Amino acid sequence: MEITHKDLKEVLSQHMRWLRNRGGACANLSGLDLSGLRMAGVNLSHALLSGADLAGASLVRANLSGTDMSGCVLIDADLSRANFYRATLCESDLSNARLVRANLSGVDMSRVNCSHAILTGANLSRANLAGADLNGADLAGTDIERADLALAELIGADLTGANLSYADLSYANLSRANLARVNLAGVDISRANLAYANLAGANLTRADMTLADLNEADLTGAVWPDGTKK
Repeated sequence: MEITHKDLKEVLSQHMRWLRNRGGACANLSGLDLSGLRMAGVNLSHALLSGADLAGASLVRANLSGTDMSGCVLIDADLSRANFYRATLCESDLSNARLVRANLSGVDMSRVNCSHAILTGANLSRANLAGADLNGADLAGTDIERADLALAELIGADLTGANLSYADLSYANLSRANLARVNLAGVDISRANLAYANLAGANLTRADMTLADLNEADLTGAVWPDGTKK
């Protein structure tokens, strides 16, 4: 279902009134075709966007905190520096999206498709990424501390310099991923697939590596769970 530009402006106007406790109404854009939308800096905090089509949209620096975006189509969208704090993105399609320096702390991103997405410098601390598809994603320099990545797919992902301390990566597929110089202190990578992964210089202090597959992984200079170097 499409919405006219005039109607969209009215919905956003009413939403701003609602956010300021001056009447209005919470924006409900669920299931609408908003593809190609250009609204940098828009405030859609706590709006309803589940199932909306935002493919190719530009929402740079948008305030999307507390927003329900479950099942959204966000393919090729530019969401750089957007604030998703406490938003819901579960089962959304963010493939090839740009999320550079976005705030995704505490966000429900379970079973999300972020394949080949660019998340450099993003804050994913305590995010729920269980079962997410992050194959080929650029996660260099991201903060993923204490995030849930159990059963996630990260084949060929670039996690160079990321902070994954105390994250749950149990049963995750990290084959051929680049984890050079990554902080994996206290991480759970039990039964994870790390075959052919680059773990050179990684910090694995206190990590749970039970039954992890390290076949042909590069562990040059990595700090082992007991504090010794490889």
